[in-house]
Amino acid sequence: MEEERFVTPSFIKNDQSEASLRPKVFDEYFGQEKIKENLKVFIEAAKLRREPIDHVLLAGPPGLGKTTLAGIIASEMGANIRITSGPAIEKAGDLAAILTNIEENDILFIDEIHRLNRTVEEILYPAMEDFALDIIIGKGPSAKTIRLDLNKFTLIGATTKTGMLSSPLRDRFGVSCRLEMYTVEELSKIVKRSAGILGFNINEYGANEIASRSRGTPRIANRLLRRIRDFAQVEGEDVITSEIADYGLQKLEIDKIGLDNIDRAILETIITKFNGGPVGLETLAASINEEKDTIEDVYEPYLLQLGFIKKTPKGRCVTSHAYEHLRIPYEPK
Repeated sequence: MEEERFVTPSFIKNDQSEASLRPKVFDEYFGQEKIKENLKVFIEAAKLRREPIDHVLLAGPPGLGKTTLAGIIASEMGANIRITSGPAIEKAGDLAAILTNIEENDILFIDEIHRLNRTVEEILYPAMEDFALDIIIGKGPSAKTIRLDLNKFTLIGATTKTGMLSSPLRDRFGVSCRLEMYTVEELSKIVKRSAGILGFNINEYGANEIASRSRGTPRIANRLLRRIRDFAQVEGEDVITSEIADYGLQKLEIDKIGLDNIDRAILETIITKFNGGPVGLETLAASINEEKDTIEDVYEPYLLQLGFIKKTPKGRCVTSHAYEHLRIPYEPK
C-alpha cells in the first residue's frame, strides 16, 4: 500500500529520476538556511587548514535532502563521495574493505546509519577517531591485534531515528545537523527549479499549489510536479497554473493540506465508527484493512503533526481540527 502513495516521504520506484533534480551546490539548495550557513563555515575552515571536514551527522524525516546535502558537502570540498547504507554493510569485513580503499580526504556517506550492525559499528570508532583499523588475527591465546592506518576521511551519517543511534557513535560526530520541514515558500522555489530542469513552464500560483500540498517535503513536491506535468501535457497546456495543479491533485485525491484518501479514511473511520475515539490501533487497522505497523509508521506521523489525532492510553482519538477539516460537525464529549 505504501509504495502506491504519492505523498509518502520514503523513496519509491517512481523517484528513480530524482537524482537529476538534486542540487549540486549550496546556491541551488533552497531551505535549511541555518544548517547551510554553518556548513559553509565548517567547509571553508577545513579548506584553509587543508584537512577533511569533521564527521557530520544529518538527522531528520525521509525526503528532506540528507543525501543531497552529503553530495553538496563533497562537491564543495572537491572530494570523492562513496555512498552506502547501514543495512548493506552486513559484516565487519565489508566496512573494513570500504575504509581501506578510501583515498585521502574522501567522504564516506552511510545512509540509515542507525541500522548498522553493532559489531560493524565498533570498527567505526577507531576509524573515526584515530583514522585506524584494529584487526584481530587468530583465536584464543595466540590472537594478535594489528592496527592499520587509514587515509584521513570524513564520515557523513544520515538517520531518520536519532534515538536509535548508540551514544558512543553519536558522540563521535563533530557536526550534528537536524533538518526541519520546509515552508511553502521554500518548496515553491524547489518546484520552480525542478520544473526548469524538466523543461516545463510553471507559474507562481501553480508552484504554490503543489508546494502547499507537499507535506513540507521536497521529495513529495518533486513527485507531485512530475504527475501534474503529465496532466498538463495530456490536457494540452504549456504552463502549469494553479487551475491545472488543482485539477491534477484532485484526480490524485490529494486535498489542500496534503492528505490522501487513506489519511481521510483513517480519520473518517475513527469519527463515524468509533464516535471520534478512543480506538485501539489493532481495531483501527482491522477496520480499514491495513497493517498495524503501517498505520503507526506511515500514516500517523503526519496526522499527529497536524494535530488531527492524538494518542491516549486507551487508543487514538480525533481532535476538533480534523472534524473542521472534514467539515463534520463537532460535538465536545
